Amino acid sequence: MRRIKNITKYEDGKHFLSMSLYLKKRFGCKVYKVPLNIGCSCPNRDGTKGIGGCIYCSADLSGDFIIEKQEDIAVQYNSTVEKMSAKWGENAKCIAYFQSGTNTYGNQEFIKKQIERASNFENCVGVSIGTRADCLCDDVIEFLSNISKKTYLTVELGLQTVNDQTGKLINRCMDYSEFLKGYNKLKQKGINICVHIINGLPYETKEDMLKTAMEVNKLKPHCVKIHMLNILKNTEMARLYLEEKFPLLSLEEYIEIVCEQLRLLDENIIIGRLTGDGKKEDTLAPLWTIKKIDVLNGIDKYMIKNNIFSGDKTNIF
Repeated sequence: MRRIKNITKYEDGKHFLSMSLYLKKRFGCKVYKVPLNIGCSCPNRDGTKGIGGCIYCSADLSGDFIIEKQEDIAVQYNSTVEKMSAKWGENAKCIAYFQSGTNTYGNQEFIKKQIERASNFENCVGVSIGTRADCLCDDVIEFLSNISKKTYLTVELGLQTVNDQTGKLINRCMDYSEFLKGYNKLKQKGINICVHIINGLPYETKEDMLKTAMEVNKLKPHCVKIHMLNILKNTEMARLYLEEKFPLLSLEEYIEIVCEQLRLLDENIIIGRLTGDGKKEDTLAPLWTIKKIDVLNGIDKYMIKNNIFSGDKTNIF
């Protein structure tokens, strides 16, 4: 078996560097994310850059699983921690995850105050901020730089694909060159970045998805999240799918593509997610995404069976 840094496997038995393992090694205990909603919108939803948002996005702007989304973030945080402590125990630590909407877009003083507050919550060892690469003004970058010196900060940027034609189709309202500008601003400040990509976007080929992984690898992000397209009811994506019936990836196709993408990503890049899951009652297609454990187990089994690891193709290109 191929050896990675003098071990035959990562300590958790995975063939890639999982976020769970990375955080456990960094902080010495279980660390989990607590999703938060501070009411941020998006520039491609409110008319600044576009209307309606990305066509796959739900009305909750990716905040569907936030427990107390209408409450103060301290209430949101404590409510989730109370529920999760029964599962992970009182010694577990948390990362405050500003998940819903574009969390550097809007009232800047309000946003900064909420991020600063969250960084000081009990048992909070880090902050993750979901945002867009075109919503990072110099003042925000400086603020984030200061936060990163106080806590484990990760800024999560939605790229989805490097294919600008697909970007237009999904109403991303940002091309790849704009993404790179924001990305490089963060990188120059030494801020950890997590890049989100989506497989199965309308009419994208396997080659398109692998190209996205190759381009992301060149950026050397701290972390990558890989999602499967979830077509949620009452979204523009659902309308497009019902009208055009564009092909969707099967579970087997998705597993193979993800594993090939992992091989194209440097072994030191943390893998934060390997699939996406919407609410069962809101999912139109593909229905196999509802069984998240089956997807994750399928990826593990494929990599073990084929004796492949993250990063084992990075020297080819």
